[in-house]
Amino acid sequence: MRTANGWRNWGSELSRLDWAGLNKHVWATTMKAPPEGFSSEHQPVLLHEVLDFLMCRPGGIFVDATLGLGGHAEAILQKIQPGGRLIGVDRDKESLERVRDRLLPYAHSVLYFHENFKNLPLILNNLDLPPLDGILADLGVSSYQLLSPERGFSFQGSGMLDMRMDRSQTQTAAGLVNQLPEEQIADLIHRYGEERYARRIAKAIVRARSQGRISQCAELARIIESAVPARGPRSIHPATRTFQALRIAVNEELEGLEEFLADVLPFVKPGGRVAVISFHSLEDRIVKRTFRKAAGLCVCNRSPELCTCPREARVTIITPRPATPRAAELKDNPRARSARLRVAERI
Repeated sequence: MRTANGWRNWGSELSRLDWAGLNKHVWATTMKAPPEGFSSEHQPVLLHEVLDFLMCRPGGIFVDATLGLGGHAEAILQKIQPGGRLIGVDRDKESLERVRDRLLPYAHSVLYFHENFKNLPLILNNLDLPPLDGILADLGVSSYQLLSPERGFSFQGSGMLDMRMDRSQTQTAAGLVNQLPEEQIADLIHRYGEERYARRIAKAIVRARSQGRISQCAELARIIESAVPARGPRSIHPATRTFQALRIAVNEELEGLEEFLADVLPFVKPGGRVAVISFHSLEDRIVKRTFRKAAGLCVCNRSPELCTCPREARVTIITPRPATPRAAELKDNPRARSARLRVAERI
C-alpha cells in the first residue's frame, strides 16, 4: 500500500509487519527513564562537515546507520524537512530507546531498527523505498556508552568489564580477558590495539587472573599500567589501546565493514553519498581501501602489469584526504580528536 506521494504509510502499515530476520526493529512507542546520572548533552562529531558532504535538502531520504544519541540524525532531519525521511539503525537497544525521545518531533519521518548497521542491506531490501540520497555511518562509541559505568567501556570507570554494544550478545570483555590463552590475548591486543607492549600486557593479565577473576575496568587498567614501561610523558593512558582492542574484539567491529560499504552502494542513487566517520586507523584503512576499490583505483600496490584490481568505477571519492575536526570543535569536544570522515559519491 502506498500513499499519494509514493511512500508507504509508515505509521500504520509498516508497524504491523514482521519481516524475516528483522523482528528486532523498534518503533517509537514507549520511553524508558534514562539511567541515573545520565546527561542528555551530546556533541556529534564533524556535524557541519557531515551535513555539507551529504548535501541534505528538503524531501531527501537518508540513513543514519549508527544512531547513537541522535545528534547527527536530528540535524539531518532538520535539513530534510518538509517531506524528508530517515531510516535509523543502532545495535544498542538502550541508546535506541533514548534517541526516540530526542527525535519525537520527527516521529512521522523516522523509521527505527534495532540492528547491527552491517545488516542495513537486509533492512533496505525489505523496505519499499526510492533510491537513497545518502547514508551516514559513525563508527565511534557514543558518549552514553562511555559515560555509563555499567557498560564497562572506559578504563576510567569503576564498572564491570563488559564493552558490549548489544547487551543481548553473550561475549564480554571479561570473558576474553579471563578465558583466552596468553598468546591469543597478546595477538588480539597487538592486532586491534596496535600496542607495542602487547606481550607484556598479556603476561601481566594472565599472572593477575591466576590470583582471581579480573572483573572490573579499573582493575584491568591498573594491571596494564603496571606492565607498560613509564618512559617520559604519556600522550594517552597506557590502557587506551588495550581497551580499544578488547572493544573491537567483543563487538566484531572490523568484521564485515568492507562488505557493508560495498553492499549499500546499490541502494544510493547516482549523485547520492556515503559518509563514514572512523576513530582509529584500522577502521579508516578499511574505509579508504573500500572507497578506492569502488572508485576503480588500485588497492593492491602491485606494478601495473601485475595488478588485478577491478577497474570499474562505481563512485567518485569526495575526500581524497579525510576531513578532520577543526580547532573550534576540538576545544568544545576533545573526544573528537581522532575522528576521520571519508565520503564517496555514487556515479
